[in-house]
Amino acid sequence: MTRNASPDGGTPRLRADAARNRAQILAAARSAFRELGTAAPLDEIARRAGVNIATLYRRFPDRDALIRQVVLDGFTLVLQTAHDALETAPRDPLAAIEKMMLRLVDERDMLVLPLIGGPVIDDPRALELQRRTAAALEDILAVARTQDAVRPDVTAVDLITTGALACRPLPHLPAEQATTLATRHVRVFLDGLRPDGARPLPPPPTHEDLTAHLHTTKGTDREPGCTEV
Repeated sequence: MTRNASPDGGTPRLRADAARNRAQILAAARSAFRELGTAAPLDEIARRAGVNIATLYRRFPDRDALIRQVVLDGFTLVLQTAHDALETAPRDPLAAIEKMMLRLVDERDMLVLPLIGGPVIDDPRALELQRRTAAALEDILAVARTQDAVRPDVTAVDLITTGALACRPLPHLPAEQATTLATRHVRVFLDGLRPDGARPLPPPPTHEDLTAHLHTTKGTDREPGCTEV
């Protein structure tokens, strides 16, 4: 038995050791997907997680289930980060955006598929997380516009794509140097959000335009390192 009843009688909770195995498998999957793409052998993921392949299959019955959970975990983190930024935006919207971006840089290992490897977005939960994230980012920008803190033509898509680019791994660089460069690029971007002296931008794609190109074909694996948001 690997589950215990929840205190409120709802969905059963994983036992502590089962929950630990699940977390280790997901961490190993993110590492393997980043290095090898989503075609990474499942036995290699199990090896990195320190579990046997049967344990992996008990938690995730197939590759798609594992990929899907990595994607959902990444989008959930992005949404929570956007909501946290929205709470602090009224005090200083640019500081809230900066803190959000830098948190994503710090947590970029969690975002290996949503922001780096290309998400599987046919899952309705992933689509809903994307929609809610875009809405939260637009709300942050609306607050910023009322304070004349950002240029009027910037959109949530600009924040999303900049976050993706800042989180992209820089090959052959130590993690500390990569973080320093990403932090610099975030701050250059933030200065570009300011309205003073801003030049007009080309017409932006909508969030719907952007996500329309991200549907994946079942059975098609992404090469490691390709970038889609």
